[in-house]
Amino acid sequence: MPFLSYPDADTGRPVRLWHEVIGSGLPLLLIAPGGMKSAIPLWRNAPWNPLQAWADAGFQLIAMDQRNAGQSTGPIHSAHSWHTFAEDQLALLDHLGVDRFVVAGMCIGGAYSAQLAVRVPERVAGMVLMQTIGLDGNRDAFLQMYDGWMTGLLAERTDVGEEDWAGLRKNMYGNDKYLFSCDSADLKGCTVPALVLKGNDLYHPASASLQVLKDVAGAELVEEWKTGDQVETGLAATRRFLGRVAAAEGVRSTTR
Repeated sequence: MPFLSYPDADTGRPVRLWHEVIGSGLPLLLIAPGGMKSAIPLWRNAPWNPLQAWADAGFQLIAMDQRNAGQSTGPIHSAHSWHTFAEDQLALLDHLGVDRFVVAGMCIGGAYSAQLAVRVPERVAGMVLMQTIGLDGNRDAFLQMYDGWMTGLLAERTDVGEEDWAGLRKNMYGNDKYLFSCDSADLKGCTVPALVLKGNDLYHPASASLQVLKDVAGAELVEEWKTGDQVETGLAATRRFLGRVAAAEGVRSTTR
C-alpha cells in the first residue's frame, strides 16, 4: 500500500501519507499546488503535469498528498506550522531510503520546497519553484483559503479543537515572512541550484518569485511559461535545468 504511517512529533498520533513513486534515477520530490489541499491530482491543473512531462527524464518521481489533503491524514495541533509539513516530507523520503534529492513545487509547493532547501541544504540537489505563493498585501486571501479548507474538514474532524484550528492558521499565514515558510534571512547564502518560474497573480505575486531570485545565489528565472507557446518553452527550461542538476550529481538523465 502506498501509505507511510508514522507518529506526529507534537502529538504522537499517527500520520498517514499517500504517495506514488514512478521511475528510477535521481529522486525528485513533487509537491503539488492547491494550498492546504495540496495533493497529487491537482497537478492536472498545472500548465504541464510533471508526472507525465518528466516521466521519461531519468528521475525517480516521488509525489505525495500533504497531510490532511487528498488521501493523506494526520493530527492538527496548535503547535503545527510549516515545519510540520517539512517533517512529513522528510519522513517520506527517509522511508523510501532517499538521501539526496531534487524538489519541485508549485504554489504552496514552492514555499515548501524553499523551506527544505533551508532546512536540509546538504540533501537538496536542486529546486524548481513554480509560481510560489508569497506575502504581498494579500494575507486575507490566504486566511480565507485556510478557512475554506478548515470548513471542509470540520464535520469529520471532531478531534480538533478551536485552539488547534486557530493555532495552525496563525502559524501558517500570520507571520511576515515573504514566502510564509521562510524569508530573506533564511534564503540568503543558500547555494542550492534554483529555477524560479515566475508567478503573476493574487496568491503567487511576482514579488515573491523575484525576491527568491535575489536571495538565492545563481537562481535562474523563467518569466513566461503558463499559456500558449510559452508552455513548451517553460517545460523545456525545466528539463534543461533538471538535466544540469542530474549531471552535477553524476547521474545520467534523458532531459533535453
